[in-house]
Amino acid sequence: MASTENNALLSVRDLVVEFETDQGVLRAVDGVSFDIHPGETLGLVGESGCGKTVTGLSMLGLVPSPPGRIASGSIMFDGSDLVSMDETGLREIRGSQISMIFQEPMTALNPVFRIGSQMRDVLQRHQKLTRRQAHSTAIEMLAKVGIPEPAGRVDDYPHQLSGGMRQRVMIAMALSCGPKLLVADEPTTALDVTTQAQVLEQVVRLQKEFGMAMILITHDLGVVAETCQQAVVMYCGRIVERSSIEALFASPRHPYTAGLLASIPRVTDERQEVLPVIPGMVPDLLHLPQGCAFAERCSRVRDRCRQKSPRLELLQSTQTSVACYEPNA
Repeated sequence: MASTENNALLSVRDLVVEFETDQGVLRAVDGVSFDIHPGETLGLVGESGCGKTVTGLSMLGLVPSPPGRIASGSIMFDGSDLVSMDETGLREIRGSQISMIFQEPMTALNPVFRIGSQMRDVLQRHQKLTRRQAHSTAIEMLAKVGIPEPAGRVDDYPHQLSGGMRQRVMIAMALSCGPKLLVADEPTTALDVTTQAQVLEQVVRLQKEFGMAMILITHDLGVVAETCQQAVVMYCGRIVERSSIEALFASPRHPYTAGLLASIPRVTDERQEVLPVIPGMVPDLLHLPQGCAFAERCSRVRDRCRQKSPRLELLQSTQTSVACYEPNA
C-alpha cells in the first residue's frame, strides 16, 4: 500500500465523533488532527472525559454504535481510510496491524476462558498458525512480558492472576501478531506504583524490539516525558497544543498545558509537597461556551476568548501548534 501523507504511518484529519444522548448530541471529539510515524511514540494527554480514549477507539472502529458515530474526518493508516472501511476489513486490521491495550484488563479478557485459549484465538485468526504453533507462541510472548513460569500460567483463568499479571497478558496479546501500531490506553492506571513502572518499562522495551509506533493515552505527563517524542494535549474534545516533548516541557504555550505541568507534584523540602491546581471545572460538553472552552479557568483570558474559539495554528519559527490567542503570555 502507499504510505500516508508525509510518510506517516497514521494520519488523523479533522476527526469528529458524536454520541446521541437524551439531552442532545454530545461531540466527544471535535476536529482532531495529528500524524504518527513508524517507530514513533505519541502521547495523547488530557483529563478524563477530554476525548482521548474515544480518539483511540476510533482508530480500531470500536466506538460503540449506537449511540456513537464518526460524524466526519479521516483516519489514514498505511494508505487506507479506516473511517470508510467496512467491518470485515477492520477485523483484519485489528490485532494484526493495529492493537490496543485497555486500561482495565478484566473488562477486555474473557473471564470464562483460559488466557492461553484467548491468545491462541488471536494468533490462529491473524497469523494462520496451527494450534500447537499458537500455543508455543503464546508461551513465548508471556515470557517476553515478564510472566514467571509461562508454560504453567498459560492455562490460568484471568481471575487467577494479579492486576499486573493481567495487564502483562493484555500486552502479550496485543503484541503477539507484531502490529505496526500499538494504542495503549492508560495501560498502568489500575496498578500500584511499583508495578506501573515495571509494566511501562516492558511496553517501551517491546515497542523497540518490535519496531512499532505507539500512541500512549494518558493523563500522566511524567509518563509522557519518559516515553514519548510527540505530545497532543486535548481539552473538551479538541486539541489545544501539539508539540515535541522537548518544546512542551521547556515552553508550554497553552495555559491548560502549563497548568498540567505545574500540577506535577514537586518536593520543595523534606516535609512539604506543593501541588498547584487548575481553578474551576471542565465545562459540560453538551453546553460548551461560545468561545474558548478553557476561558473560565484561564488566567490569560481576554474578551475575544469568550467570543470565538481559537483555531489550532502553527506558531511561527516553531514546531508547536496551539489553539490560543495569548500563546506567548
